[in-house]
Amino acid sequence: MLIVIASGCGPQSQGKIVEGKVNVVTTFYPIYEFAKAIGGEDANVINLLPAGVEPHDWTPRSQDIVNTSKAQLFFYNGAGLEGWVPQFLKGLNRNSKVKAYEVSSGVKLIESDEDEEHQHEGEGHNHQQHVDPHTWVSPKSAMIMAENMLNSYIAADPSRKDAYTSRYLVLKKKLEDLDQQFVNQLKDMPRKEIVVSHEAFGYLARDYGLTQHAIMGLSPDAEPRARDLLNLSRLVKEKGIHYIFFEELVSDRLAKTLASETGAEVLVLNPVEGLTEEQLKRGDDYFSLMRNNLTNLMLALQG
Repeated sequence: MLIVIASGCGPQSQGKIVEGKVNVVTTFYPIYEFAKAIGGEDANVINLLPAGVEPHDWTPRSQDIVNTSKAQLFFYNGAGLEGWVPQFLKGLNRNSKVKAYEVSSGVKLIESDEDEEHQHEGEGHNHQQHVDPHTWVSPKSAMIMAENMLNSYIAADPSRKDAYTSRYLVLKKKLEDLDQQFVNQLKDMPRKEIVVSHEAFGYLARDYGLTQHAIMGLSPDAEPRARDLLNLSRLVKEKGIHYIFFEELVSDRLAKTLASETGAEVLVLNPVEGLTEEQLKRGDDYFSLMRNNLTNLMLALQG
């Protein structure tokens, strides 16, 4: 059966298993990018999420089950991001040898402070959604995730340990440089508060001394309550906040509404969950998008 891949559609989920390489299936873009960087020519990395799709909303197809059953490694973020993973892993072929790794393991997770009343619906089983899953948005967490991937590659393919390690060290250095840029540029900014459309920047805020105020909660499609918008509007005016951030894969309607009410402007802050077609064509990646974020943060946080 031939699967035709349209040119220019980027890291899609129509990838094929390649014999003689470590086949790795990743759930969404940042994990795909890091897995490719560490795996190099020794790995065949298949990304499940197509370009421009929100990972909170996505569900796998039968071809994804077939590919993952034949792969050696399955990397998912965890921390409650991909709610479909437990069922998906149960659905794999019984003779599958794939090893699943939660790559955010070891990151100190942030418990969301969403309202208590939401937390007690359902006894405990939906507690997951009250952990902030957006670990990769901080370079400090991304370093832990990359190290987890290195260890997984070595466990799966010990004979190529040196090659994986040397590629990992290149990636680690890039992440350390990015981290240093965030530390240096943000530490002297007079403002420390950001207003964002969706609560995706908790790890970034924690690691670089910022406070995020979100219009919506952890899930980008939750509708805010009127009183939340009122409180936020008051905060923006009182603190003289000039910019409200929204993200590309999610509607900017609410951010624009809040901006027009308060006289603020809107700017993009990208949670790097995926690339748009445009960004793919431009050759953007995790690092270029994160540097754009830093530029926009500096604009918003100056006096």
